[in-house]
Amino acid sequence: MLNLAVILEQSARRDPGKVALVFDDYKLRYAELNGAASKIANALTALGVQHGDKVALMLPNTPHFPIAYYGILKTGAAVVPLNVLFKHNEVQYHLEDSDAKVLIVWEGFLPEAVPGFRDAQTCHKLIVVPAPGSTNPLPEGALSFNQLMAEHAPVFELEPTGADDTAVILYTSGTTGRPKGAELSHFNMFFNAMIGVEKLLFVKSDEIGLAVLPLFHSFGQTCVLNALIYVGGTITLLPRFDPVKVMELIQRDKVTYFAGVPTMYFYLLNHPDAAKYDLSTLRLCVSGGSAMPVEVLLAFNKRHNVKIMEGYGLSETAPIASFNHQHRPAKPGSVGTPLWGVDMQAVDSQGQPVPQGEMGEIVIRGHNVMTGYYKRPEATAEAIRHGWFHTGDLATVDEDGDYFIVDRVKDMLIRGGFNVYPREIEEILYGHPAVAEVAVIGVPDPALGEEIKAVVACKPGQSVSEQELIDYCKERLAAYKYPRSVEFRETLPKTATGKILKRELK
Repeated sequence: MLNLAVILEQSARRDPGKVALVFDDYKLRYAELNGAASKIANALTALGVQHGDKVALMLPNTPHFPIAYYGILKTGAAVVPLNVLFKHNEVQYHLEDSDAKVLIVWEGFLPEAVPGFRDAQTCHKLIVVPAPGSTNPLPEGALSFNQLMAEHAPVFELEPTGADDTAVILYTSGTTGRPKGAELSHFNMFFNAMIGVEKLLFVKSDEIGLAVLPLFHSFGQTCVLNALIYVGGTITLLPRFDPVKVMELIQRDKVTYFAGVPTMYFYLLNHPDAAKYDLSTLRLCVSGGSAMPVEVLLAFNKRHNVKIMEGYGLSETAPIASFNHQHRPAKPGSVGTPLWGVDMQAVDSQGQPVPQGEMGEIVIRGHNVMTGYYKRPEATAEAIRHGWFHTGDLATVDEDGDYFIVDRVKDMLIRGGFNVYPREIEEILYGHPAVAEVAVIGVPDPALGEEIKAVVACKPGQSVSEQELIDYCKERLAAYKYPRSVEFRETLPKTATGKILKRELK
């Protein structure tokens, strides 16, 4: 038996009075957090949720996320975290594809969540987390999160789950278009957090961590939420990244541990009021999601006398696969060496390791690799071959075993730490009546790493403005996905077989 929720239960038994969560002026201690999660577990059980069912979350970084997250796990059900920026059609797709029976959603996300929930064929229960002080009526048939908490007991017997049972389904996409659900087991999630804490980051029980990374993302879940709950640390929650608010909270709460994407470090470093805040309590900073510009890393380290540790991972690897280490000098531009218990190689198209210094595709095997893509055996078989997960990322390896990401096999962009898949955007644009051909590419951006650009050829006799196409996408895609610029051409460059040459466009 192994249930990921045991990390909360053990920390609550070990130090029940310790502050687990801080949100604005509100504090929740470990015994209270565990009791609240048990209330939600009882409520979900009363609603018919059973071992192996799926429950979706569309929640910001407030105490409700960990309460619901561990409450779902306690029942033996799997958590399906949804991006809070999803539009209604994206909500519908993820609910149906995951077979989620219940959706727990923040009141502020109802305009997109409710239509998606109503259209989903599998999801039958809607639980709404009201905003503080809200008197707004609930949607018809919806249940109140707060009311369910009030009606159920704070004690729940943890459902026995096998180590290989699915704990979390994280959706990821690729060049084939529709997102796929990576099934991460209780063992994947538990062991990745544990090894990250004990062999890599050395997070301590007196750590105060800032959770500004979205907890619906694997980076935030493993490296912040589960890591700190495992050791019994304290988490300060921030729903949205704002550089001033981040600096205020680091100073106010004496934050020692900060995990972020490179964009966050860029804004913290370059904010005009940065010198007004005392960030001297920072002991450990980690970065992931995309490559950290070397000049940003060096400047931040020097200003705050702290070492930013860069790492690499994917949703399919729970997510940590490799990292720089505290006990050895970091190499700027490197994502370090494989995590303890994880094997990585750079291989050629035949699956054979490439010579040192040559570029190859990263393949991974170990305790962190997903059990597969939910309901997609063919995609699973394509991704995991001979026991190795093929990442689609290209890298070189130096004489010390350090990995340097060079490019991506998959046609994926990373905008501010968020994965953006061009084909999804292209399919939306192809739905516009004026568009004949389109290619979506990434263009360099000093803050976000990459910005999204669409190159469009219109149908004969048709015309459309740049802003019209941008607005068309904004209505159909999450805010981090839509293109910020559109370039018009008569035709797009192609190969002899008709494939659009994106490399030439770039």
